[in-house]
Amino acid sequence: MAGVRNTLDGFRSFLMRGNVVDLAVAVVIGAAFTNIVNSVVEGVINPVVGAFGTQSLDDYDSCLRGVCDESGGISIRWGSVISASLTFLITAAVVYFLMILPMTRYLERRRAKQPVEPEAKTDVELLAEIRDELIALRTGGAAGVAAPGVASVGAQRRAPGAETGEASGERREGPGSAEGDDE
Repeated sequence: MAGVRNTLDGFRSFLMRGNVVDLAVAVVIGAAFTNIVNSVVEGVINPVVGAFGTQSLDDYDSCLRGVCDESGGISIRWGSVISASLTFLITAAVVYFLMILPMTRYLERRRAKQPVEPEAKTDVELLAEIRDELIALRTGGAAGVAAPGVASVGAQRRAPGAETGEASGERREGPGSAEGDDE
């Protein structure tokens, strides 16, 4: 029972994601919009074309072989291709000019009103600034004194015990050392 519930919860979260709901709305609007475009093509464009020829673009065709009638012949219906192409172009133009273009302009205006954030510095730039500040603190000068493009490295300190060799793992033998007392 828990497996079925997890599956149904996953399905519900899938359906409620933004992209799925947006896609469903787009399909419904697209289906309604198709009727509008078809009405424009059939009610406006076809009559204009009908002024020069037949009332419908679907009636335009050419025969490749034989006579184009019920009995035979190979017919190329180029009128229906032109009608479908016009339907596509009208749909694309309406979507672009009434939906995409206004939304793009709106988003550009909105972005222009928002303050511009400075670009984030890279790790290398941040580390270079830290290095320069540390050098300035160590030498008592101002940060960034080095010429641009020239890497400056501050004086290196010796590790504690370096004079005696303890830091490098060396052992001193002789009077005063722990091993020298055994002799």
